[in-house]
Amino acid sequence: MSDLFDFRRRLDNYAVMGNPVAHSKSPRIHSLFAEQTGEPVHYEAIQVDPGGFPQAVGNFDASGGKGLNITVPFKQEAWALVNERSERAERAGAVNTIKFGDATLYGDNTDGIGLVNDLLNNRLVIKGKRVLLMGAGGAARGVLAPLLEQQPAQLVIANRTAEKARELADAFHDLGKIEGCGYAALEDKQFDLVINATAASLQGELPPLPDNLLADGAVCYDMMYGAEPTPFMRWAFEQDATTVLDGLGMLVEQAAESFYIWRGVRPETKTVIEQLRREMAS
Repeated sequence: MSDLFDFRRRLDNYAVMGNPVAHSKSPRIHSLFAEQTGEPVHYEAIQVDPGGFPQAVGNFDASGGKGLNITVPFKQEAWALVNERSERAERAGAVNTIKFGDATLYGDNTDGIGLVNDLLNNRLVIKGKRVLLMGAGGAARGVLAPLLEQQPAQLVIANRTAEKARELADAFHDLGKIEGCGYAALEDKQFDLVINATAASLQGELPPLPDNLLADGAVCYDMMYGAEPTPFMRWAFEQDATTVLDGLGMLVEQAAESFYIWRGVRPETKTVIEQLRREMAS
């Protein structure tokens, strides 16, 4: 036991904070990154009670922690807590990665680049494509800037509350052609890439999508993931989407970006995604 304790003391400590967080795959992902790169990283999951986030971050910093991932429901609190932010974190209005420095808390948001990298790793082109993003919450906001940087021909945000979608589109209109609407306004429109950024899949539900939404060769992407296809993925298969993907790759890619921010080393992600797939299947 003492040998294990001495070994742990020689590692740099990182963690994911959230509520709930026991289900998180982040500790497994970062342990695979550490094993692959040889970086001296110890990574754990820390459940934080509502109202206790600033103290939890302060305690982790005081104990010598080097960095944190932040998941629901604390990403907006993390944005307010840090004293330095990346441009993409400023745009997203949320922070999912914190790096501790001398008298600084640096906040970044790697969700959007995680999504884009997973799409590009699957050889999917965004430039010049018609993109539909479902949802206008934090998950959608976090991916908008990186998506628009890829120069789609059009990006439409659809949400049950149309006004919320329009407000979000207005906040990003300087980055490209973007508009917001309700689901009813999607009739007679077609898209090359449809991304589900809603939490509907977690409740086993599907947003109210019209038939004939998918163009020939369309790609459908659910930011959620599980051992079985999500309701949105099943809908996409029924609609004859050419490619249907879940969000496991995005999870690994955003984690790899966090790892790079902390360590200056970029891990290889393909084998980690494959390993997680095998573990989920078993």
